[in-house]
Amino acid sequence: MPSAAANLARLTHAPGVVLIYESGTIGAKPDVLPLSIGDGELAEHADTVVSIPEIFRYWLQGGRVDVGFLGAAQVDRFGNINTTVIGDYAHPKVRLPGAGGAPEIASNAKQTWIIIKQTKRSFVPKLDFMTSVGHLEGGDSRARSGARGAGPTAVITDLGVLTPDPVTRELTLTAIHPGITVEQAKAATGWELKVAPTLAATAPPTAAELATLRELHARTARAHGTPGATE
Repeated sequence: MPSAAANLARLTHAPGVVLIYESGTIGAKPDVLPLSIGDGELAEHADTVVSIPEIFRYWLQGGRVDVGFLGAAQVDRFGNINTTVIGDYAHPKVRLPGAGGAPEIASNAKQTWIIIKQTKRSFVPKLDFMTSVGHLEGGDSRARSGARGAGPTAVITDLGVLTPDPVTRELTLTAIHPGITVEQAKAATGWELKVAPTLAATAPPTAAELATLRELHARTARAHGTPGATE
């Protein structure tokens, strides 16, 4: 979902965006969505390809990445995320893909946006494992930890948008998508969800955005030989 969102932006309202993938591609312009961050499609149309150490040391840790897009299996009320295990670490119910570069992105990007489906399984009161830092225990705990950047500034779900309270840093529902109710958002959250006094409504996608996204997915399906390859 983060890759689809970033490429949709590039193909619509933000043609000048510079997409960086942690595998080393800078200025990636894939014609189809990559199978992974190491997909050759990314390098084929990139402005340049550098080493992974350079991506992390010079670009990310150097404060040159404006927004980091992250997915997650679990997120808590302060935007900390888990992509490691479900259940006990030593004896997990499910072992997830792991950290990858997410901890460094979460710690060093100027801000991070988390994209995730909102359910009680994913919005949990306590993470089974903290893979990547958000706002830790809230308040100024992130700043005191030494993590750079602002941390999560938005959590975008299939129900709405949550942003951290400016003081407590607890995620607060500040916008909902058309057709979604506050009650639905609360029912899909594993803690008592705070709601902004003035709740915004997100703008529905335009016809052009929908057409672009559908064509992107169709091209991707054809390229990868997956179901849905026909329009």
